[in-house]
Amino acid sequence: MIYQQFADYLIVEARRLCVSADDTGFSFNNTVYAFDSTTIDLCLSIFPWATFHHGKGAVKAHTQYDVRTSIPVFIQVTAGTVHDINLMDQINYEHNSFYIFDRGYTDFQRLFFIHCSKAFFVIRAKRDLKFRRITSRPVNKELNVRSDQLGYLEVFYSFKSYPQKIRKIKFYDAEQSRILIFLTNNIELEAHEIANLYKNRWKIELFFKWMKQHLRITDFWGRTLNAVKTQVYIAMITYLLIAIVREKVQSKYSTYEILQILGASLLDKTQLNQLLKKNYNQDVKELLYNQLKIF
Repeated sequence: MIYQQFADYLIVEARRLCVSADDTGFSFNNTVYAFDSTTIDLCLSIFPWATFHHGKGAVKAHTQYDVRTSIPVFIQVTAGTVHDINLMDQINYEHNSFYIFDRGYTDFQRLFFIHCSKAFFVIRAKRDLKFRRITSRPVNKELNVRSDQLGYLEVFYSFKSYPQKIRKIKFYDAEQSRILIFLTNNIELEAHEIANLYKNRWKIELFFKWMKQHLRITDFWGRTLNAVKTQVYIAMITYLLIAIVREKVQSKYSTYEILQILGASLLDKTQLNQLLKKNYNQDVKELLYNQLKIF
């Protein structure tokens, strides 16, 4: 698909340019990816191939997202019935990179494959996790770390899938007054840094929300899977182009504000770098701007 190829080209350029947009504050230089999916509802009578559940239709956009640059690395569109775990097999795991997953991606055989690929994972553990502690590390409770342990998975099939030691970190989320448990194969980073890695997974949720609200991928112009994929990739291309332009002209405006300005200036002959450095009297701010800000 030509749109996918163009998106792949823009991804490389955007990631190269947007390195300066890194606001994570990590103490290490490893690449960090978040992997998740978002569900886009469809009418099953119009899109009969997009089966989901309970007589509803939907597609999923499975996305690998570069947390440091706020750039999606790839998006794979599937029918809603495709389980998120299956898309883990399509990731090209990079040496020494971090991959952050929510607990819905818990599959110890696939996590062990990441470990064998010399990459690192951070995943939120399920509530029914059975874990046998071997050693404990000292923790700093002022940083909300409750425990930091090394051990083995207790359930037979889980241990068979992941036969080596795994690290379990218990962290108190003060914002929502809850305990979070993380699993990782990285034993070098401090426990609070592992928790911070997972916290930055929220950026991919903001990206999904931004895409749905401002690039209108909820209204489709075609009824085939290829038509839906085309529109999703066009939305992705738009996002990438705006990110590239924003970095090249060093604009003070957010990605959404640039879309607003360009939409209102289609017949304006002002050069782009000058257009995006003007002060605008009209309100181009995004609703709930602080919550939706990506860069």
